[in-house]
Amino acid sequence: MASATRKDGITVRAIAIRTYGDPSGMEVVDVAEPVAGPGQLLIETEAVGVGGVDAVIRRGTLGSIGFAEGLIPGSEIAGRVIAIGDGVESGWIGKRVWAFTGVGGAYAERAVARLSDVTALPAALSSTDAVALGTAGPVAHFALAHARFARGESVLVRGAAGSIGITAVQLASAAGASRVGVTTSSSERGRQLMALGATAVYDRSGVDGSTARATFDVVLDVIGGADLPGFFDRLSPNGRMVLVGVVGGYPPADFGMSLMSAFQRSLSFATFSLDTVSVPERNRMRADLFEGAARGELTAVVHDVLPLDEAADAHRRMDAGEVFGRIVLTL
Repeated sequence: MASATRKDGITVRAIAIRTYGDPSGMEVVDVAEPVAGPGQLLIETEAVGVGGVDAVIRRGTLGSIGFAEGLIPGSEIAGRVIAIGDGVESGWIGKRVWAFTGVGGAYAERAVARLSDVTALPAALSSTDAVALGTAGPVAHFALAHARFARGESVLVRGAAGSIGITAVQLASAAGASRVGVTTSSSERGRQLMALGATAVYDRSGVDGSTARATFDVVLDVIGGADLPGFFDRLSPNGRMVLVGVVGGYPPADFGMSLMSAFQRSLSFATFSLDTVSVPERNRMRADLFEGAARGELTAVVHDVLPLDEAADAHRRMDAGEVFGRIVLTL
């Protein structure tokens, strides 16, 4: 998120990417405190969500999309508004909010966000829970809608141990899915997902030890990567796969041939980005999900809470596949 920076020497602590690749390239730095420009708010950070896209950016694996050294990573925070720019009503000062900071800027003691990217938090919702749901919730909701999921249909969530997958499992179950399958890496994670609404657990390749391979009306894929084409076999006739993330890398260039080989089953493949949903619509849905979580109708799964200075350790744990839900950095 672009913003002005102070000229009076006031600094804040932040995490910067010195070199892309291993988490060791991240370092604690002091940077000039940002200033809220027109239409922006300055937020004192209480919690930072550590997401899969942060790790993808830090690894430097986004192909032609490059980022300069010194980037402050992260895109979502929760905290309290302490200053506003021109055009923002003064009533926002002092409010607890969730905010999207853009591609970067979140791993810091203070950050700015546009008013259109801010959602007020219910009093009963913690900042740590807010950053576990703020992005993941709307992505999961609108991805299911993008797949034209309807009550009574079956859903398979590939890569269900992350915050998007966990939320998708809960939303599909609550919306009346006939079955909710999940892929995950351990029986313990499988048990946790069953407690959240899953009805069947498969390993990362989509196998559960039985000879029969169940098929599903909808596959939500958070992983991508080389194994994506194999999951077309898990679609029922007229089934729809929606790719919502590539934490496992890009699919092979010829993955479409697997669709062509199943031509007579009328399968569909789509990608989904929250960028295609209007800002007012995504904000309304985020607010609804926050209210649901505050009432106990939706569970935010926080794997661990670490201080900001330990951001590199959070990334190491993500790279090792240790995280169920989301790691949150606090200040």
